[in-house]
Amino acid sequence: MNAEAPNSTIDYAKLRAEPVRADPYPFFIAEDVIPAGFADAAARDFPEIDRPGSVPIDELDCGPAFKAVLDELESDRFRALMAEKFGVDLDGKAISMNARGQMRSKDGNIHTDTPVKLVTVLLYFNKEWPGRKSALRILRNGHDLDNYVEEAPPTLGTMVAFKVTPNCWHGHTPVVGPRHSIQMNYLSGIERTGKHQRLHRLYGKARRAIARWRGKLPAEAV
Repeated sequence: MNAEAPNSTIDYAKLRAEPVRADPYPFFIAEDVIPAGFADAAARDFPEIDRPGSVPIDELDCGPAFKAVLDELESDRFRALMAEKFGVDLDGKAISMNARGQMRSKDGNIHTDTPVKLVTVLLYFNKEWPGRKSALRILRNGHDLDNYVEEAPPTLGTMVAFKVTPNCWHGHTPVVGPRHSIQMNYLSGIERTGKHQRLHRLYGKARRAIARWRGKLPAEAV
């Protein structure tokens, strides 16, 4: 008997079965995590966004099916699963939730997430998408978009999640126009300013040092 709730807006059985890969940093990619029969409604209820950049969810008007997906992502059940998969203590950690609806050519540049985040979860809501155009790439370094270990097409129900590390490089090829996604982060509690500013600067130096070191290695070594 399937122990997962059949009416969940997230397919937990599929997420549990998806292994976390360790190379080059802990991540997983799972497709069709929004169950069939509910995915179309969630895509339909994605909020209208007419400007580029990340927009906080609480600033948007969301339809009921999309909101149901958000509620599940923010649930204790989903939190426990992410903590288990990445081996991170997420108890009591604050969550940030943002959506993107419009892309600029500069969006998707290679970057890592900063120590204010512990785990990043991306979920896509594009019903029709041309092949693997602007697929998110899990990268080995901070300078070569073609040196990737896996890529995730931004199609409806595709989820990418990763543990935030100094080398969690990711990015995608440029695209301009509509591209629907949400980004959820479990926050570490480290602030960008004040006494933690020095840590933030050191983290940035470490990321750049890793990128330079990687770039000096032969292609087959990275």
